[in-house]
Amino acid sequence: MAQSLSFVFNVLDTPEDQGQEPSPYDESEMHDSFHQLIQEQSQWAAEEGLELQQMGSGTSGSDHQALLGPEGALAHSTATLRILASMPSRTIGRSRGAIISQYYSRTVELRRRASRPQLGDLGRLARPSLRLYDLELDSTALEEEEKRLLLVKELQGLTVAQRDHMLRAMPLSLAEKRCLREETRIARGRQGHRGLPSCCSRLRYACVLALHDLGLGLLSALHVLTPWRYALKRIGGQFGSSVLSYFLFLKTLLAFNVVLLLPLLAFTVGVQAAFPPEPLGSVPAFTGLELLTGGGRFTDTVMYYGYYSNATLNQLCAAPPDGGPCIPEAGGLPYNMPLAYLFTMGAAFFITCITLVYSMSHSFGESYRVGSTSGAHAITIFCSWDHKVTQKWASCLQHDNIRTRLKELLAEWRLRRGPRSVCGRLKQVAVLGLVWLLCLGITLGCTVAVYTFSEFMIESPVPAEPEGALLALPLVVCLLNLVAPYLYRCLAALERHDSPELEVYVAICRNLILKTVILGILCYHWLGRRVGALKDQCWENFVGQELYRLMMMDFIFTLLDTVFGELVWRLVSEKRRRGRPEFDIARNVLELIYGQTLTWLGVLFSPLLPAMQIIKLVLLFYVKKMSLMANCQAPRRPWLASRMSTVFISLLCFPSFLGAAVFLCYAIWQVKPSSLCGPFRTLGTMYEAGKVWVRRLEKGGPGVSWLPWIHQYLVEKTFPIYLVSALLLAVIYLNIQVVKGQRKVICLLKEQISNEGEDKIFLINKLHSVYERKEKSRAGRMQEAAPPPALLTEDQDT
Repeated sequence: MAQSLSFVFNVLDTPEDQGQEPSPYDESEMHDSFHQLIQEQSQWAAEEGLELQQMGSGTSGSDHQALLGPEGALAHSTATLRILASMPSRTIGRSRGAIISQYYSRTVELRRRASRPQLGDLGRLARPSLRLYDLELDSTALEEEEKRLLLVKELQGLTVAQRDHMLRAMPLSLAEKRCLREETRIARGRQGHRGLPSCCSRLRYACVLALHDLGLGLLSALHVLTPWRYALKRIGGQFGSSVLSYFLFLKTLLAFNVVLLLPLLAFTVGVQAAFPPEPLGSVPAFTGLELLTGGGRFTDTVMYYGYYSNATLNQLCAAPPDGGPCIPEAGGLPYNMPLAYLFTMGAAFFITCITLVYSMSHSFGESYRVGSTSGAHAITIFCSWDHKVTQKWASCLQHDNIRTRLKELLAEWRLRRGPRSVCGRLKQVAVLGLVWLLCLGITLGCTVAVYTFSEFMIESPVPAEPEGALLALPLVVCLLNLVAPYLYRCLAALERHDSPELEVYVAICRNLILKTVILGILCYHWLGRRVGALKDQCWENFVGQELYRLMMMDFIFTLLDTVFGELVWRLVSEKRRRGRPEFDIARNVLELIYGQTLTWLGVLFSPLLPAMQIIKLVLLFYVKKMSLMANCQAPRRPWLASRMSTVFISLLCFPSFLGAAVFLCYAIWQVKPSSLCGPFRTLGTMYEAGKVWVRRLEKGGPGVSWLPWIHQYLVEKTFPIYLVSALLLAVIYLNIQVVKGQRKVICLLKEQISNEGEDKIFLINKLHSVYERKEKSRAGRMQEAAPPPALLTEDQDT
């Protein structure tokens, strides 16, 4: 009969405990309680028969077999099975009483380390001990209640943070955790009320509890009020993270436009609307065509650059009879509109740049923090379910999310296990080269078409009456942007990429090249050709209206393609029995980036263009969501889009925002403003508004002499610009290095966990061999002490 072994746990003190004298009573109490718990669990395992014994019972041969490593077959003896059954990892979780007893010991240790007094004024020898209670697994309700009371009393002595952390770590159900928290709070409240000296203290205690509950309620309410929260969960559950990344990117663009619009409304649009200038002529009537062209009634409004005044505003004034600038009356707070217009645009773009860099670094850290996906399957299966879900629709939605996540993980795992042969790779490279040549040819044809048509529009100017003819260039551009991606998609069907993620990246690259080249041709058309052709007109208004028309036509074409194009595609696919089409992530994402680039290009000439973009994005979310649910299906090859958001933000930052910033800087520093409209009509460049303001400050006295110094050394000099750019690049580099360091630490921790497992196997092997030698020596001694068989036979004969 095997004897049970005794385990002695030697726990080292933490550095914070080295300055305290440990209590011998506490040490013995914790050791005895935990040792007794392990012994009773091992006895129960020996009596009831665990699954480990079933594994050992099926083996043949001797009862003491060697324990093999992870590469061999596991064959445990009965003694080893008892040792394994008595390990804490196998005893915790079987009994709620055992869990409560174990966490009671933890609270005792935590209270001792925090140097907090024990229960009330009780002496050291009068404290409750686990040795006074029976820790059998089949304990009665009374014994379990006594253990529960002990735990509640110990939790009362902890701080709120320590108590909450201890309750969260307990492997109990949420209902039992709530009961323990309420019992601790009620008992602590009663004890506090007995000790509170006055009604004011009681009122303060009640107010603190009420504010705490109110704060938790507000946090939960803010979480519920997150825009499109349920819709995004539904999309992610039915279509996966790849399609969800498009809608998350749309939500991010909405936030960027809100950040861009707020300073413009506060310091430019709102101020000019409060002090409107006198109209120069009769206001045209509203015909409805302005919604498409952006001209007509909208021209003389805060919508465009030409409406803003070039004077210092403080109150309403009338233009002098000689046609000079508006001179306000004395008194009131002056407001320099040209300076406010310039600095508000610069500040809005700077805030947008900082937000973009932060979003990109944060997204990069979230996407690349984990070094590998090993173990993600088990984590998804056992740790993904939210046990706080009580409603049926929420549980179904979470079920769909977990199922789609598992599909993506399995698809990624299968992709890594199936490499192609050398011939297959050579064939794929040849097909890729041919497809790329065809796609670049399509891009070149679209570029030539846009350039030719724009030159034709300049050589044959459009009369002032038919405003509908102004839509010709936007129609051509939007038509090319609509047809070319479909041609790319048809050619991409020949490539047959192994990874769906790579297929999306290639499609994004092709569409990005097309839209970047077209926008480059249009920027040259506006600042290089239109400025010279519209010398006697307000060319800033024309550029703003052109960008407005491009945005509106792009939105209309997107709606038509979503409502009718995807519907026709679905009908054709279902007729050919191929199922519904998939959601084209690359084309839709590039449409969002294209529209946002138009907004950044036109914000200098149309300050309310971000407001139009916000309305467009909100409508586009609901239209795309309805079309996705009705006309599309989940990807046939599920894939994990863990880095898609990072790629989208990077494309939005570098090609889109950087190109728009270069365009606007060229317009501010190099192009001469129109002399008929706008806040810079009397200046050589828009940037001269800052110089004029500095010259006025220099004459204002020594009290404001520091402002010209700041303008001279921080604005006019190029060194600060290079310094800020270097700082931004350094922040991005540091974030990348931090993420790499985190990935390296994660890999080291995983390796350490694996080594810990190997150490446990090694120790169990050693323990088993020692025990086996003891058994053999005891069996030998018993054989030596027993009489020989011959003597036993002679005794039986006599």
